[in-house]
Amino acid sequence: MAQRTPLGDADCSIAQALDVVGDWWTMLLVRDAARGLRRFEEFQRELGLSRKVLSERLKLLVEAGVLTREPYQERPVRHEYRLTPRGRGLLPVLVALQDWGDTWILGDGGMTATTDEASREAQRVHALRGTRLPELLLPDRSGALRDPVADSPFTVLYCFPAAYADAGAYPPGWAGIPGARGCTFESCTYRDQLALFTAAGATVHGVSTQRPDEQREFARKEGLRFPLLSDAGLALTTALRLPTFRAAGVSRLKRLTLVVDRERTVREVLYPIQDIEASVTAALAAVRAAPAP
Repeated sequence: MAQRTPLGDADCSIAQALDVVGDWWTMLLVRDAARGLRRFEEFQRELGLSRKVLSERLKLLVEAGVLTREPYQERPVRHEYRLTPRGRGLLPVLVALQDWGDTWILGDGGMTATTDEASREAQRVHALRGTRLPELLLPDRSGALRDPVADSPFTVLYCFPAAYADAGAYPPGWAGIPGARGCTFESCTYRDQLALFTAAGATVHGVSTQRPDEQREFARKEGLRFPLLSDAGLALTTALRLPTFRAAGVSRLKRLTLVVDRERTVREVLYPIQDIEASVTAALAAVRAAPAP
């Protein structure tokens, strides 16, 4: 059996939580598959496992139906690993472990939709700068699958907890959760400044874990002219290890903004967001200042 080895991955709440409550290597392999890693060497480089232990764990996950093993090269034959529907069913488990780790290991146990500037959670999110967003599709408010990265020089992905057309739809106590309020104001600020982002070569996408029908009603009410994307399946959340909190039994994205270029590289990260209007201004400034990809 593989022996546990400290990874020195202090900013990853999933790693910290699994060190307490679960099998270390197996779930971290699922974590990294969700992040877009596919090949043996990628997993080995990320986790530092011996070839023997890694081979054993990948074999177990394939046999369990969590991963598929598919050839990508004939001579010599080499394989890559992808999550199956059964494997993707573990994404909520990963998010729950990360949320638990952010709250109880890296945090003070309080429910919050934000964090402190100096927190390890914030360090993890800021480490996304310079990384590449894996290829994935999210349903838009009409249910059509869409790449969160647009075919424009830049995409501004603003992630928000939740926004509803009906004020009564918010979970009980929503206004008392630090950082949760302001989603309507944020979306409307992007709406009002959309022409400036377009002129700067950026597409704006809003992302929440709400259902597409909830997003559709909200977008119709507020007259939004850009896509809202649903990460209800938590594909983007797990791919980037985005921070969440739970309210009314649903994992909600904490408020943050990513500026991504056409090559899928994260150019700028805004987190935590304390001033919504200032964050929109900062996102626009980041787009204008970035060299074209």
